[in-house]
Amino acid sequence: MAIGGISGAGSYYGGYQNFSIGGSSNSIAGSSNAAGQNTSINGDSKDQSKPVLNPGESEEVKPGRKSSPAECETCKNRKYQDGSDEANVSFKAAAHVSPQAAGAAVRAHEGMHVSNAYKKAAENGGKVLQASVQIHTSVCPECGRVYVSGGTTTTQIKYTNDAQPYQANAKSSDAANGAIGGNFDSAA
Repeated sequence: MAIGGISGAGSYYGGYQNFSIGGSSNSIAGSSNAAGQNTSINGDSKDQSKPVLNPGESEEVKPGRKSSPAECETCKNRKYQDGSDEANVSFKAAAHVSPQAAGAAVRAHEGMHVSNAYKKAAENGGKVLQASVQIHTSVCPECGRVYVSGGTTTTQIKYTNDAQPYQANAKSSDAANGAIGGNFDSAA
């Protein structure tokens, strides 16, 4: 049971797609003309402003990165999809979640899997022995932002139904091997 980003390589969780933003802004001491375009010293017209794809994010380009978080095409196009067989959870169809909201969305989604485990155990006479959620993070290769890339839920349910052959065999095996009453305390 997991949710993760869709990648071109088809990884189960996490992942990304590389995109590049074309153009360069190498003009020296440009000025703006009436049309709003930047003009370099030698008269070549270049538009130095890159589109802001992720408003409210930093426009600083970190060393070794292609773009800033505000201009990151990869973060804008990242989608999440559930990889489990449970039909009543979110993200069955791929959906975009902003990097700021991804942590809360993934935690809520994995919480649905935990809730389903408790419901399944209650309906079938079982007991949830363990339920854990792992939240996975990754680093965007384009802008360097650390983001929540997915999650994994692990559950263990114990069923005490005596009608199951395994359960009946286990009880008879315990009785034959002396496990019943094996911890008798004669001092008490």
